[in-house]
Amino acid sequence: MTIKLKDNERLDELQRNGYQIIQNPEKFCFGMDAVLLSGFAKAGKGDKVLDLGTGTGIIPILMAAKTEAFHLTGLEIQAESADMARRSVIYNGLEERIAIVEGDLREAGTLFGAASFDVVTCNPPYMIGQHGLTNQDAPRAIARHEILCTLEDVIGQAARLLRPGGNFFMVHRPFRLAEIMVLLCRYKLEPKRMQLVYPFIDKEPNMVLIEANRGGKPRMRVEKPLIVYKGPGVYMPEICEIYGY
Repeated sequence: MTIKLKDNERLDELQRNGYQIIQNPEKFCFGMDAVLLSGFAKAGKGDKVLDLGTGTGIIPILMAAKTEAFHLTGLEIQAESADMARRSVIYNGLEERIAIVEGDLREAGTLFGAASFDVVTCNPPYMIGQHGLTNQDAPRAIARHEILCTLEDVIGQAARLLRPGGNFFMVHRPFRLAEIMVLLCRYKLEPKRMQLVYPFIDKEPNMVLIEANRGGKPRMRVEKPLIVYKGPGVYMPEICEIYGY
């Protein structure tokens, strides 16, 4: 089908099922962290999935391609991003599997009801304080900085929204790992699986992928490191597989 793009918008290929996504590079485009989370997260046949702070809908669209989840919902507070996400869902013919809801992550439990999802995913803002922040109303700032929600908001809402035994998947930065683990345990989301992501094999990790289970028993598996590049501009095979190249 054809779709009318608004000013500065473009259609980007997702390398999965022929899906494409509408983005505006003047505002904010999804990054590798969202793609890696979509590959790390798991959803089974019949599962209901919620993506908190979905942006332009990248994670629900990729998970619709990669999993047998019954239904996926993306929650987004920014009207312009939610509109792009909805139009991408329609463009890809996914209206029966994906719903985009405009709303505040901090009110998600009220919007959807407690224990209403099998899986919750989130690629939240990473940065705290004012470091690097120039315009707190800009879409990029909202996506990167804890302006409209905090890490505790994300984890607390995920715990409320998940059914007992449901799973929470998140990508974040290693420098906040201690805080992440404390909050997960505080909200009875037991860390079950973790994977550190390294840009190169000899560099420090710059991302961490985490799976937690609501009400699970203590025991966490640390997976082998995920290395992004084997050389400048050359992805490792594992990254190519996640992207669908």
